[in-house]
Amino acid sequence: MARRVPRVFKNVIAPVQAWLMAQGRCVGCGRDLTEGKSTKRRDGSHKVICSCGRIFVNEKNGKWRRALLEEV
Repeated sequence: MARRVPRVFKNVIAPVQAWLMAQGRCVGCGRDLTEGKSTKRRDGSHKVICSCGRIFVNEKNGKWRRALLEEV
């Protein structure tokens, strides 16, 4: 059975992760996402795989987000 993460913990971590992604940094290791392996997607955005294995998408407007399961 999977353990649930307490809501208080999520409320503390979420703003930190949002700040890191706004800076263009990985939420796991803190490295610059432009250093990751990048592949262009059909819609014009870029999929970036960080050296720690997390996958991000750089949208056309320049904003970063975590990749959805369908995009992996």
